[in-house]
Amino acid sequence: MSPLAKVLALSALAEIVTGFALVISPGFVVTILLAPVTSALIIPIARVAGIALIALGIACWGGWNRVAGGAFRALLTYNLLVASYLAYLGTAEHLGGALLWPAAGLHMGVTALLLFFRKAETSRTTA
Repeated sequence: MSPLAKVLALSALAEIVTGFALVISPGFVVTILLAPVTSALIIPIARVAGIALIALGIACWGGWNRVAGGAFRALLTYNLLVASYLAYLGTAEHLGGALLWPAAGLHMGVTALLLFFRKAETSRTTA
């Protein structure tokens, strides 16, 4: 399995786990990621986001067999946008639970790994 395929598989698994955590205990996840839940409306929204993460992870799980496919684009887009949004929440909105910045850094790190290993694979196949 190539390094890019490993990053895709691990990222897909992480999104599935996070999705289930949001579905099972949205208040806890939102609190440790952003801030204490102050509105009951956050719970169903967080659960919908959890369902979307589960779907993303499942859609990308098989990506380790087809690295050039949609799994790369889906996880790259997701990780880049989530990292950017979490950084925005921490800086402009002044939110921040204990895991906000570690989560933002993790998503940016996954973005960097996806880009690095994709470039390495592309260079190897065109050489």
